[in-house]
Amino acid sequence: MKVVGFAGFSGAGKTTLIEQVIAAFRARGLRVSVIKHAHHRFDIDRPGKDSYRHREAGAFEVLIASRHRLALMREFERDTELTVHQLLAQLQRGVDWVLVEGFRGSDLHKIEVWRAEAGHPVLYPDDEFMVAIATDDAARLPAETRRPVLDLNRPAAVADWLLEQGARFEYVAERYGA
Repeated sequence: MKVVGFAGFSGAGKTTLIEQVIAAFRARGLRVSVIKHAHHRFDIDRPGKDSYRHREAGAFEVLIASRHRLALMREFERDTELTVHQLLAQLQRGVDWVLVEGFRGSDLHKIEVWRAEAGHPVLYPDDEFMVAIATDDAARLPAETRRPVLDLNRPAAVADWLLEQGARFEYVAERYGA
């Protein structure tokens, strides 16, 4: 499988770009998984549902499965911050691409998503794992770069670039000690 991260500050357009890259990959018949880092508490279950009740009763894990979907919820007994590599190990094998949103400090190859209007600094000058920048206005990048600059408004071109560069995104868990 190939793995690429999308990093940047909130409001830059990471989620929108990832949605569009997923669609472009799916149109080419590729299987895609996504890992999303959340900086806050989140819940995918609703009060009153059986799975919610099981979890609230103290179950460490609740796995829900149907003919169409599987979801595993795991409650950590204390604050636990898993690495992106530990999360990658949890994914189903056989996908073509894994798109990772967040984990901007990770050692994965990443594309920085940056918009001048968002008012945040760029990350690429200080991140050796940033392999490209996706922006809506290359002329406004505040620091020179030799990295490829991709048009944020052309997600199909971003997907094409990823496919052309596919070999560099091949994930070898042993390389990362995972």
